[in-house]
Amino acid sequence: MQVTETQNEGLKRAYAITLTAQELDQKVNAKLEEARKNFQMKGFRKGKAPAALMKKMFGKSVLGEAMQESIDEAMREHFEQTGDRPAMQPDVKMTNDEWEEGQDVEVALSYEALPEVPEADFSGIELEKLVAEIDDASVSEALDNLANSANHFESRAEGDAAQDGDQVVIDFVGKIDGEPFDGGSAEDYPLVLGSNSFIPGFEEQLQGAKAGEERNVEVSFPAEYQAEALAGKQAVFECRIKDVKEPKPAPIDDELAKRFGMDDLEALKAQVRERLADEYAGAARQVLKRNLMDKLDEQFDFDLPPSLVETEAKQIAHQLWHEDNPDHQGHDHPEIEPTEEHNRLAERRVRLGLLLADVGNRAEINVSDAEMQQAMMAQARQYPGQERAFFEFIQKNPGAQQQLRAPIFEDKVVDHIVEQAKVTEKTVTKNELQKAVEALDDDA
Repeated sequence: MQVTETQNEGLKRAYAITLTAQELDQKVNAKLEEARKNFQMKGFRKGKAPAALMKKMFGKSVLGEAMQESIDEAMREHFEQTGDRPAMQPDVKMTNDEWEEGQDVEVALSYEALPEVPEADFSGIELEKLVAEIDDASVSEALDNLANSANHFESRAEGDAAQDGDQVVIDFVGKIDGEPFDGGSAEDYPLVLGSNSFIPGFEEQLQGAKAGEERNVEVSFPAEYQAEALAGKQAVFECRIKDVKEPKPAPIDDELAKRFGMDDLEALKAQVRERLADEYAGAARQVLKRNLMDKLDEQFDFDLPPSLVETEAKQIAHQLWHEDNPDHQGHDHPEIEPTEEHNRLAERRVRLGLLLADVGNRAEINVSDAEMQQAMMAQARQYPGQERAFFEFIQKNPGAQQQLRAPIFEDKVVDHIVEQAKVTEKTVTKNELQKAVEALDDDA
């Protein structure tokens, strides 16, 4: 087998591979001989079928397999010898299209090689880590937010009319053609106006109602209503308004703490402080990581595979187009051409991705099974009731596994670099930390 270089420009490589007819024939004979050992042919003992007869019967079917294996072996040997790592799947094609058995096989191999990433010393990188203190005002603000979200209602003054967002406590009896129907009655039912929890049109007709008032609400059940006996029917609900309540922040006390699963108010405050500490640490890391990426982007410059940059730019352009057109689903839209800004951003992402991958490989950084399991469980919580199906999907889908593994690997490499850099801490307020996060360019 002969391999001849035909192109070596930048990261682009091309080779002509010649597989001689003799080499291919030897490969075919070897595969047939291996198969003959266990082959049973009528009139012959097992493994004693004539080789010539075997070749006549199965030679053509084995030929394609032998040809593919030979080409694969040539590529594998080539990459081992050169040390090249293709950026994407190499392009392999036969150049003698009218090939006939007995002729040499001519193959063209082309690819873009991954660049050599220079080994780096990160000890000279200077980073600033923001540390936001958790003051009593921040804890109080968080408690106020919890109190406002606690769905607490207090009765309005006598004679006040119900407004959107109020809770009306009602007794009601639903009737169709004057006759009550099953499931259409309730007492002391707390209905929040504007919640859209009842059939369309029901809540709107209770706007302006007062405690002690009686109202008939006329509605039509939707044609697709889950109870077939009621679907599409006209109904009248005889309602008695027993109370009208307005939303109020819940008192910040032990009862509020118990509503959120804590023993008392002090325990709730401790939990709030812990949550704020996690939020501040996450925000500070986000700022630190962006600053690190900016410095790495400035410090390192090496050739990039054009195919990787082009693919990344197209993905960026496509993603941003959908963000600007959120109502458009699917991919049935004109091709989105990347702009110069998309290409610039793609170069940054590809360069940093190759750099972090190289640093991680040199440092032998791996993602453990336990880390993957934790990531899978966190992701599965986003699909309540479908956790089992999610786990099965991940286990059968290497691409999905890589999507989970990649950010974990990146964070571990970032930690590895930060440990070598010079990091100083700077105490800031919550607002200063928030402004630092807002200043980050989300697209970079």
